[in-house]
Amino acid sequence: MKQRVAIGWLASGVIGLGGGLYAQDAPISSIDWLSDSLATPVVAIAPSSNEPPVANSAGIETVTVTPLGAPSPDGIGLIGRREAGFPGNLWGSSELDRLRRLIAALPIEPLPAQQDLVRLLLLTELDPPIGSGPDGLLFQARVDALLARGAVDEAAEMLKRTGSKAPAIFQRAFDVALLQGHEDAGCQQLRATPGISPSYSTRIFCLARTGDWQAAALTLDTAKALGELSDEDDALLARFLDSAIADGAAPLPVPERPSPLVYRMLEAIGEPIPTAQLPLAFAHADLRETSGWRARIGAAERLARVGSLPPEQLLAIWSEQKPAASGGVWERVEAMQGLDRALSDADAAAVARFLPRAWAEAETAHLEVPFAALFGTRLEDIVLSGESAVLAFRVGLLTESYERLALTQPPPPGAYDAFLVALARGLPEEAEAPDTLGEAITEGFTTTTLPENLSRPAENGRIGEAILLAMEALENGAEGDLDDVTSAIAFLRSVRLEDVARRYALQLMLLDRRG
Repeated sequence: MKQRVAIGWLASGVIGLGGGLYAQDAPISSIDWLSDSLATPVVAIAPSSNEPPVANSAGIETVTVTPLGAPSPDGIGLIGRREAGFPGNLWGSSELDRLRRLIAALPIEPLPAQQDLVRLLLLTELDPPIGSGPDGLLFQARVDALLARGAVDEAAEMLKRTGSKAPAIFQRAFDVALLQGHEDAGCQQLRATPGISPSYSTRIFCLARTGDWQAAALTLDTAKALGELSDEDDALLARFLDSAIADGAAPLPVPERPSPLVYRMLEAIGEPIPTAQLPLAFAHADLRETSGWRARIGAAERLARVGSLPPEQLLAIWSEQKPAASGGVWERVEAMQGLDRALSDADAAAVARFLPRAWAEAETAHLEVPFAALFGTRLEDIVLSGESAVLAFRVGLLTESYERLALTQPPPPGAYDAFLVALARGLPEEAEAPDTLGEAITEGFTTTTLPENLSRPAENGRIGEAILLAMEALENGAEGDLDDVTSAIAFLRSVRLEDVARRYALQLMLLDRRG
């Protein structure tokens, strides 16, 4: 017999604020700032005997309703397996919880080639691993990892494709709506979904957003009377409902780790929190045209650095105005605008003048690969000489066209660039390695020996798990561990990730991420 859940938004006193559902899985999540947007649902359960229905305690019983035969969202993705180049059974026989923990431990800001591989794993449509169910625990881990990297739009699209009403998935969808500035749509979806019960804070917020201020105030009074709100929540909600309360009052304490719900309410009462010190997902709020230009630039650079903002959008924000000051970020804006203008005018002398400055600014902000995406192929059309020509060639090797450039463009003279060209062709052994890093890279392309911790899962068909395990070697290699450089490259090539191996190696040679 199916048990039905029917809970009104103003049900008095039976729904606590709650710490979010599935709290037992919290340590595996890669984010710790989800809103407590849902409360534990109350389900009327018929007594199993003739005994009177007397409760043993005042606590709320947690009930999970799982539709029989419901498909798992764990296989959902935005990229087809053929497009990604992965086999459908990439996870093989890997344990679900192990995959979740490995995904949660992925580095947030590795080398761009590694970042691209992480994103590919998170977004590809694959067969669900053994143990997957309709609650979509691996799907949740993937969404959390996307949000940790500021990939809010991709997370939103993933969530949209599930059609799942599982509370933990719905909780993430509500927060993503808040992060995107779609509060009204999130509240409407919340209210229209049977079996989903909002917490007091969420209920008050959504009632106010829909204009039902009286019901929102009544709900706040009820929550306070029941002792369901912390002092901080009470103060914030009171100001959110009545701005007059804040007149002459000191600003509220800034929370160290605000949820999207708290962030939006603070913004609504005129006490916005700067996003520079918040998790990357919040940076999207500063991309809005209502934000100041400097805040927009900072947010765009943070997101572009981790691949969560197209380089073209970064350039558009850099180009919005003329810098009104000097130093810091304004030096970077001036250099990028100057190089862009010089390339558009095909002015070789101006390109030679601006290119070193702009590249130095890109290095300072760790934006070398977005820089290469913006200017690398455009630099090929400009005749340069000397150091500018060398720099333009190396920038081109950081683009997706690195192999074409190596095969069609004459390299600058010197052993270093000769090695880069051989590396771009996947044959570094055909050139002399310029240093110990080059030697470690060459060994990675020529050895057939892999560490057992990577070779064993791959040989057992747990290729996805092996790729996740290889992330540590990739990270250590970027920090200067030459043994891990060799192991990481050899492993990538062994699982047919040749392009990732080459781009990773080129970035090791051309970007300084050690130390």
